[in-house]
Amino acid sequence: MAPGQGERLGELVMAAVARTGMRAVVQAGWAGLGAVGDDILAIGDLPHDWLFPRTAAVVHHAGAGTTAAGLSAGVPAVPVPVMADQPFWAARLHQLGVAARPLPFHELTAEALGAAITACVTEPALRQRAAELARRVTAEDGAAAVLARVGVVCDG
Repeated sequence: MAPGQGERLGELVMAAVARTGMRAVVQAGWAGLGAVGDDILAIGDLPHDWLFPRTAAVVHHAGAGTTAAGLSAGVPAVPVPVMADQPFWAARLHQLGVAARPLPFHELTAEALGAAITACVTEPALRQRAAELARRVTAEDGAAAVLARVGVVCDG
């Protein structure tokens, strides 16, 4: 979500991952993020509903779709909002107890990112709340509720 910032973000991510002592899967995204290292796997596009459940935490821009995929995956988040509705969703994730405090993109540092990632994987309450909320979200048929409310009939 930050075109032209790929090199800077790549360096920042590499430094943050080194601080955590963890491994990371990094998608280049619109920024063209280029991070390399023994503990970093750089990938192209993968479906979030496949990737996110296989992670201990997810760092993302907090767009509505990515936020929904993260909630469904049941893993804690590190929201890094860039623009538009992203600060709202980032704040909401934190309020729900499934995310570290949002790190606005313009304030992002390797130290802050590393600390937020570490918090997500070491604070049991974040993981428990994320798993609980995922169960509720995936059990809900929101589209059917909306259709019933507006009087639309659907046969399948």
